[in-house]
Amino acid sequence: MAVTEGAFLRHVFWSLNLLLISHMVRMRCSPPEDPIKCSPPSTSNCTITNSYGAFPDRSVCRAAEVVYPISEEELISVVANATMRKRKMKVVTRYSHSIPKLVCPDGQDGLLISTKYLRQILKVDATAMRMTVESGVTLRELIDEAANKAGLALPYTPYWWGLTVGGLLGTGAHGSSLWGKGSSVHDYVIGLRIVTPAGPNQGYAVVRVLDNSHDDINAAKLSLGVLGVVSQVTFELQPLFKRSITNLVKSDSDLGEQALNFGKQHEYADMAWYPSQQKVVYRIDDRVSSNVSGNGFNNFIGFRSTPSLTLAMIRSTEETQESTSDADAKCLTSQITTSTLMANGYGLTNDGISFTGYPVIGYHNLLQASGTCLDSPEDSLVTACPWDPRVKSQFFHQTAISIGLNKVRNFIEDVQKLVAMEPKAMCGLELNNGILMRYVKASNAYLGKQEDAIDFDMTYYRSRNPMTPRLFEDILEEVEQLALFKYGGLPHWGKNRNLAFDDVINKYRNARAFLQVRERYDPLGLFSSEWTDQVLGLQKGVAINKEGCALEGLCICSQDIHCAPDKGYFCRAGRVYKDARVCTRLIS
Repeated sequence: MAVTEGAFLRHVFWSLNLLLISHMVRMRCSPPEDPIKCSPPSTSNCTITNSYGAFPDRSVCRAAEVVYPISEEELISVVANATMRKRKMKVVTRYSHSIPKLVCPDGQDGLLISTKYLRQILKVDATAMRMTVESGVTLRELIDEAANKAGLALPYTPYWWGLTVGGLLGTGAHGSSLWGKGSSVHDYVIGLRIVTPAGPNQGYAVVRVLDNSHDDINAAKLSLGVLGVVSQVTFELQPLFKRSITNLVKSDSDLGEQALNFGKQHEYADMAWYPSQQKVVYRIDDRVSSNVSGNGFNNFIGFRSTPSLTLAMIRSTEETQESTSDADAKCLTSQITTSTLMANGYGLTNDGISFTGYPVIGYHNLLQASGTCLDSPEDSLVTACPWDPRVKSQFFHQTAISIGLNKVRNFIEDVQKLVAMEPKAMCGLELNNGILMRYVKASNAYLGKQEDAIDFDMTYYRSRNPMTPRLFEDILEEVEQLALFKYGGLPHWGKNRNLAFDDVINKYRNARAFLQVRERYDPLGLFSSEWTDQVLGLQKGVAINKEGCALEGLCICSQDIHCAPDKGYFCRAGRVYKDARVCTRLIS
């Protein structure tokens, strides 16, 4: 479909409007609401969701009650009371950012334990460079307290500061680095306290105190929440330092080769890959002397508050492009969006106010993460985080898969073959900053990364109607299956669609050791659920075979009915990976 001059100007207008207004209103925003809702004014008869308002299967998760303990003592009492009654429990974080159903208890009689008020900084030891916090402390609070009170830094973190310490550990959240112990936050944990069920002779609950001399810490520091409630965590920190960041745009023609070496050359290296544009943005990011001048700040544009009206306009534009199969308009929009992001340093500023060029130099605590849409008092949803489900906003699938470094080049080349066959197929990804490639290192956590790898993180359009297929549905499904099956990738525990977790436990060498710890800590499975049992291989897999299931990643299609034959989408083999089974559009 041809792109008219009017359409072009609209796309330019909305891209620039988003950037301009996000600068203007970044200090205002309606913060996210509590993911738990109960029958007012009580704390009973509750529902639980995630920050995006939808789980992969779009189910509504219910619980009989929620509690908000404010101390470890209260937490022990809560767990003991529930254990005595053999009641199912699930831990819920302040913002509930995990996409899979990790927070859903079985049935409707379960108990939700929120860490919303477990937010104390318990101890900062500047001499030993250690810090102990409660599990409900957010990443931002941890970063700020360490830097401002003790001149210390957590060296590697995710880029979004709205995660809690418990959530970080529960899902294996990470940044990007192959240096030191790597970029996974749990690998900088040197001690924790976890409240688990116990027998009547121990009062039905016990606090287990673990450090690096105890093998069980390798289960507890990445646990999917199935061992109990982490109450306190002690981190190993480093002296605060400065970083220098330069984003360099290059052709993706040699990305397969460059990706293998780039992470060894720069401590905080990552890559944003735009396959349809055949471009890569290499982030050259290293420590520099604290004497180097610079007061850089990271205020990533995608994590800023945005006017709800602007969000609605952007979403409506993408819905129109999808419904009319307007690939040209989608590609044009993606080019304008990425060019605007690049020209404005992705939200990096040289002085906390404006971006004047590279390098951006500043203290680590001001560059390592961002999320200013969480900051401000309620403004009646005039503005919101870009994914807030209370307004018409972003709604997306997210696929994040780590592939071993020795396989990365072949995977990238397979994706490039798909792009050569369908040059416009990846434009939808590029509307969401392309494929983010982050380096991760092998971990001693039982459910951690099994080898040095690159995490490929892809965010793409999801219809509000689960029976509506996407433009180029088959291409992204094939990329997903390439990563998971041909190249044996590991899914991020806090992201992904159901199919990524089917039989996943067999990819972990220490799965048996983890399950043995689970059996000792919670023999009744009170902190487990049908979902976690399926993921851990204790029940039949997570695939849900029904009409349209492949459209949402609930299954891999084996019949046409798993796609959308009435809309022209049929189950067929992949184009490059012939073992893939994808929903291919055959009829316009």
